[in-house]
Amino acid sequence: MLSGVKYPMGSDPTGRVSRMFGVYNENSGLDLRGTFVINPEGVLLNAEVNFYNLGRNVDELIRKIKANIHLAENPTQGCPAKWKEEGDKTLTPSAQLVGKVYEALQ
Repeated sequence: MLSGVKYPMGSDPTGRVSRMFGVYNENSGLDLRGTFVINPEGVLLNAEVNFYNLGRNVDELIRKIKANIHLAENPTQGCPAKWKEEGDKTLTPSAQLVGKVYEALQ
């Protein structure tokens, strides 16, 4: 057991949840490092799976959560990779934008 942890942590001792998300390795009994963003309706919005020894970037996770909140309120918009917070430039996806995202963000 971990002592001194000051934030809530989950546990999956049977591997049931990690199997459900496809990150459990039956041969080693270990989980890949998976991060999943699921909205209140139960829809998977983002999934990232890293190998055992590759860390995750909490700043990028927070950016994705903020972007998904923004997109839930503005479903016709798209948040480009450099979008960080409200007020940053968004795009309106269309056939005319294909191959021109860089130019549209200038």
